[in-house]
Amino acid sequence: MAMSGILNCEDIKKALDAFAVAESFDVKKFFEMVGLKTKSAADVKKVFTVLDADNSGFIEEEELKFVLKGFSKDGRDLTEKETKAFLRAADKDGDGKIGVEEFTALVKE
Repeated sequence: MAMSGILNCEDIKKALDAFAVAESFDVKKFFEMVGLKTKSAADVKKVFTVLDADNSGFIEEEELKFVLKGFSKDGRDLTEKETKAFLRAADKDGDGKIGVEEFTALVKE
């Protein structure tokens, strides 16, 4: 499933361009810019499924590094610092990974 079926391609491009520079990524602003904050819970879950590359039911730290590529193959890799900040923002139960409920909560913040 491609993100373009859920989100507007132009919004994705603008968001990726806005955070193209290393250490500039802000997950909450990114979700807002791509239009994810206004999507239904079902659409947010679809996005989660795309980002959960290994289909484990969780987005692990290694998958977070490539999260922007999940939105577009042209997306850059997140730096280690950005990856850890993303994980801290979403991982409410401290298990080192992001479940669908945690992801949905972060998107809607």
